[in-house]
Amino acid sequence: MRLQGKTAIVTGAGSGFGAGIAQKFAAEGATVMVADINLDAAQSIAEPLDATAQHVDVSRDSSVGDMIATAQALWGRIDILVNNAGITHLPQAMDQVSEAEFDQVFAVNAKSVYLTARHLVPLLKRQRSGAILNIASTAGVSPRPNLNWYNASKGWMITATKAMAVELAPFNIRVNALNPVAGETPLLASFMGEDTPEMRAKFLSTIPLGRFSTPQDMGHAASFLCSDEASMITGVALEVDGGRCI
Repeated sequence: MRLQGKTAIVTGAGSGFGAGIAQKFAAEGATVMVADINLDAAQSIAEPLDATAQHVDVSRDSSVGDMIATAQALWGRIDILVNNAGITHLPQAMDQVSEAEFDQVFAVNAKSVYLTARHLVPLLKRQRSGAILNIASTAGVSPRPNLNWYNASKGWMITATKAMAVELAPFNIRVNALNPVAGETPLLASFMGEDTPEMRAKFLSTIPLGRFSTPQDMGHAASFLCSDEASMITGVALEVDGGRCI
C-alpha cells in the first residue's frame, strides 16, 4: 500500500496505459480520479475501483481547469498527477503530415502538460509537496522513421520534465517521466499503420525482451516513481521498454 492516503489524477485513464496506472494506484491505496475525453470509458474503469470518473479534454484550458478544481473540491489536496493522455499521427513522411494533425499531436501531447501545470502547480506550491509524472515515450529518445512529429512531441515532454523538476524542486515537488515502448493499447495500430502479424513481428524485433509493454508494466513503474519510496528521484525519464533504447 505504498500510495495509502494519497490522491491522484490520471489523464487518458479510460484505456491503455492510463487504465493500468489508475488500477495500480487504487490497488496501492490511492484515491484516484480517472480522467478521459471519453467519459463512458472513464466510468467503466473507475466504477470497480471506487474511483471518480471525470471528463477532460487535456488540450483545452477550461476543461483542464475544471478537472483540477473538481479534484481539489473533492479531496482538499492533490498529491499526484499523471499526464498520460496522448495521441499520434499515422506513420507517414514528415512533409505529408497535415497541419491539423500536427496541431492535434502537440495540443494533446505537449500543451496538456503546460495546461495541467498552470492549474495544478500553484496548489502544489502551497502544499509544498506533490509528484507529477509525464508519460513520454522511447520515441523521444530513439525515434522511429515516419513518426517524426510524434517523436518530437515526446522529446519535448522529456525536456519539459527535466526543466519542471529543476524549477519545482525547491517546493518539494518532484517531476519524472516514463518512456514506454509500444504497448498493447488502442494506439498500437496507429503506430504501426496497420495491425498485422507481419507489422507486429517487425516492431517486436526491435525490443530485446521480445514483447510489447503492458498497462501493468506502466502501473508498476508509475506507482514507484509517485510514491515516497522515490522521494530522492526527480527529473528522471525512466525507460520501460524491454531494452529498446540500448
